[in-house]
Formats: sequence, C-alpha cells, structure tokens
Amino acid sequence: MSQRELHRLARHHGLTLSYDDPFGGAGRAVPETTLRLILDGLGVDPDAPPGGPAAPCEMDLPEDVRCWLPPTLETAPGWGVFCQLYELRSARNWGIGDFADLAVLARTCGAAGADFLGINPVHALFLSDPHRRSPFFPSNRRFLNPLYIAPDRVDGVTEPAEVAALREAELLDYPALARVKIGALRAAFDAGAEREGLAAFAEAGGGPLRLHALFEAISARMVAEGHGAGWHAWPQALQDPQGAEVALLSEELADDALFHVWLQMIARRQLSEASATAHAAGMRIGLYLDLAVGEAPDGSSTWSGAAAALPGLGVGAPPDMFAAEGQDWGLSAPSPTALQAAGFEPFREMIAAQMQDAGALRIDHAMALWQLFLIPWGAGPAEGTHLRYPFADLVRTLADLSHEHQALVIGEDLGFVPPGFRRTMSGANVLSYRILVFEQDETGFKPASAYPRTALACLSTHDLPVLSAWWRGEDVERRRTFGLVDAAQSASDAANRREERAALIACLRSAGLLDGPVDPDTDELPPGILDAAHRFLARTPCLLAGVRLADLVGPEAPTNVPGTLDEYPNWQPRSPTLVETIADHPAFVATASLMRAERPGPETE
Repeated sequence: MSQRELHRLARHHGLTLSYDDPFGGAGRAVPETTLRLILDGLGVDPDAPPGGPAAPCEMDLPEDVRCWLPPTLETAPGWGVFCQLYELRSARNWGIGDFADLAVLARTCGAAGADFLGINPVHALFLSDPHRRSPFFPSNRRFLNPLYIAPDRVDGVTEPAEVAALREAELLDYPALARVKIGALRAAFDAGAEREGLAAFAEAGGGPLRLHALFEAISARMVAEGHGAGWHAWPQALQDPQGAEVALLSEELADDALFHVWLQMIARRQLSEASATAHAAGMRIGLYLDLAVGEAPDGSSTWSGAAAALPGLGVGAPPDMFAAEGQDWGLSAPSPTALQAAGFEPFREMIAAQMQDAGALRIDHAMALWQLFLIPWGAGPAEGTHLRYPFADLVRTLADLSHEHQALVIGEDLGFVPPGFRRTMSGANVLSYRILVFEQDETGFKPASAYPRTALACLSTHDLPVLSAWWRGEDVERRRTFGLVDAAQSASDAANRREERAALIACLRSAGLLDGPVDPDTDELPPGILDAAHRFLARTPCLLAGVRLADLVGPEAPTNVPGTLDEYPNWQPRSPTLVETIADHPAFVATASLMRAERPGPETE
C-alpha cells in the first residue's frame, strides 16, 4: 500500500497524521508503523480500502444531549473545597486519610457554607503492589481502593502497634500501610466480622465484582511466588480468566476472593456514609469524585475483559511547553470498536459506579471523549498520534447517567484542547475546568468577566503547586531538576514567572481586590494575594469556584510532579494539620468566610 493510500485509510478511522512543533521548529509526520499498529488494533486491514463508518469529524451534538445541573446554580453559583483524600491527617486514622476523615471534613465544609467537597480518584489500585500508588493509574475504575477504609469503623478490627509510627509520618509509606491495614482487616474478616449483607452485595456486583476479587486473590498469590502483581507477569495459563487453570485456582482461592468482595462492601458502605454526611451538612452538590482517564494495562479491568484494550499501545500526551519530550502515562488504550460492539455498556457501568455516591464527577482529561493520544509500547511520545473516539455516543451516555443520578459533570480540559471542544462541552452542560494561572493571554491575566459561565474556576490542580510555591517558582525549578525541560527553556520559564507575578498583581488590583503597594520581586507570597485570588475566582461568572485545601492548611509540597515516577515522592506528602482542627484553622475560617460572602447560596425562606 502506498503512503497516500495508508494516510487515506488512517484519516477515515480518525488518526492524526502530523503535528506542529510546540517550540516553533519543524513539524513531524506520524510514523507509518504507528498508523499500521493502531489500524490493526481496530481490526482494519491496512491493505484494504476504507470501509465501514468513518470516525467522527464534527463535534456537534444533538440538542437533547445535556448533562444535569442543579437548578439553584443558575441563580446562586456555588463554591467548594478540594483535597487529596490520602493526605488528610487525623488523630484516629492509620497514616492515610480515609472515608471517616472524609465524612469529618464534609461536615466541616458543609457547616462553612461549601456546596461540594472534591477528592482525588479513589479507584482500586494494586493491593499486592502498593508501590504503584498513583490514583490516576488504577487497576479498575469500577471498584474502590480498600486503603481508604477506616478500620476503626469496622467491628472486630484491632489497631496494631505499628500504626503509631504511620500516623506520625510526613510521607505515606504505602507498602507498610497495605501490610498493616489489610492485615488487620483480614483478621477481622476471618473472625466473621460484618458479614451481614455480604451475599447480597456479591450477587448485586455480579461477574465484574467476582472477577475483580479473583484478580486480587490471584495477584497476591503471584507476588508471593515471585511474579508481578499485574497479569502481564503471570504464567500464560492464568492470563485468561475463562481458562481451566483460573477455574481451578479460583476454587483454591475462594476465601481470599470473598475477602476482597468484603473489602469492596465495606469501602462502598463507608463512602456512601461520607456522601450522606455531605448532604446532611447542607451541601447542594455533596461529594465531588474524580475519574481517572484510563486504567493500567495489566490490571483487573483489562484482565477481566471489562476494558477491551488496543494491543501494543498506551495513552499519553504529545510534546508541549511543560514536557518537551511529551508524556507516556502508561495507561491502556481503550478500543473504540470494542466499545461500540458492546453497546457502550462497559462505559455506562463504569460511570454509574462513580455517580453512585457523587453529586459531581470530574473527568480527568475530558478530551478523551473525543480523542486520545496513543503511543506504541517501547516508543517515545514523539512517535504517537491521536485517535478519535465515538464522541456523541459517549457524551450521550454520560448525560443520561448524569440525569439518572443527578450528578453534575466537570470536564478537565487542560493541555492539548482541540478547536471547538470547549464550546461543544459547554453546550452539553459539561463544566470547563479553568485554572487561574493558566487563564492568561498576551495582555496578562484575563479579567473575571472573561471566564465562561459553564465552568469551575480554581487556583490550581494536583499537577500544579499551591499558590505560595507557584509564586516562588518551585515548579519551574523542579521541571529543570528532573530534566523535563532543558536549561534554556527553564531560564525562560523563570524569567516569565517574575512577569506573571507582576501581571497577577495588576489583574487583582484592576479588579479592586488589592490596596497599597505589592512587591512582585519578594520571595514569599505577599499578604493578601491568596485572599484576593479567591475573591477573584468567586466573582467570575463560573457556576462553581473551588478552594484547594492545601493552599490553606498544607501541605505545601507538590502532590505530584508530572513526568516523574520515583524521582519525587508523588502522592505521598501528608497534611501537617489534623482534620479535626480544620474548622477552627484561621486560614480556613477566613477563606470560607469570604467565599460565603461572595457566593452566599440560594435564598431560603
């Protein structure tokens, strides 16, 4: 097949063929080997002429495809608080924030006038390999991470002596946490604790829950025998969940698998209790959960067949100003043809699992509804390309579930955003995700009036520093330290940060939120800037405004440095503040007061 014919076939199936250089150099063509690999994964014969329906080339959606929005937001925009659940510190947790801490914080935030409490993804990870700690690299998005169970809320659990050290640590020790917490829960399970309702829960979970639990049981056995926790490292006979060897092993591991079903029951019960607490505290929205963009290629979801993946391909991001070489997230690449063949039922079930206890759902990298950047295994991001997905069908499914569960939807639309995407999402009532430090143009920071109504506005996200660290340029220095950008780019970024500080001061002053002189060259964030920035966000037209808890009570250390693995302790920093004391913390009290004044909520009779 000639290059022209290959390109014609690739375009028909929604593949991008070339990219501009974000740094102004020569563009690049996508390698033919990449195009052929993706076409083969889609079941397309690269040597045949285009056939079948073409991938979507327009983003327009039918008028009836609209997600649910709380009616009172139209006249009374809301606000809320974000945090990383694991970083919460309390006098009673075992060294990792848990669902009981979530309930305490929900009660605090609701009493302070907040409409929502947002947290990181709480999907199931790999219990047998707790080093794999990123909440955005789950084994299965349909199920929960048992490390968030509050063990002292489970009958029969005894607190081991090791908990004292875990409780005082500054960084989470995931292997120790998994060993101690899961061990104590297993002892309670073996003693017959909390078995009521287990059979009904297992029956309701059906095949997906049974296979996830079996995966966890086999994973533990494989790690004990020197294999990996993920199924790619297992003996070939165990890689097929329908195979004879798995059937035999499932009988041997029946009690272990039932323990993992029990863990899911306890986790779901405690998350539901936290959700009920949020609503009882007066929140209009309640818990705001986070959906990771994909799943690990060797996790429970791909092993069980719940997520049919394109072979030999992973998900990432093309080169940009923040990562000159691009990013390879290592996530499996879902097959759009398999999704369509299954009537989108796996997607529907996965979204429904999130909305079961969520008043709002944030979709990480929402552009995945339209396209994903796929990278061949073993290659670099420069050899990847975008593949389009069945956009209208996915958004319609999302909208239907949004109304069914009365959960609003926020689409994280940062990074490479295709033209027209934000307009279309706004039309579907999917809120945009607007970060203050990114809302700039050639004249400086955009005024509050330039923010869209259908959006959530906040200072930063888990991939960005808190405002005080942003002011100091710590993110710029870290990108240089970890080799994510070269020295020239780093120097340019550092010089630009000084200009950004001055521009932020000018923006806040223009909005009437700063009085008196403010020095943009001071090393530390000047007094008043944080409050002014929160007032600025509250005065945008956005339906929602968010406050990052770490900006108020810590930790100041970055949650995550994108592009790094173990070079930095990603997902490990803990808050220095006990969750029981947050209600009286001066920064929390002051910020909640100003947000409540700016966004008082609906009038009550």
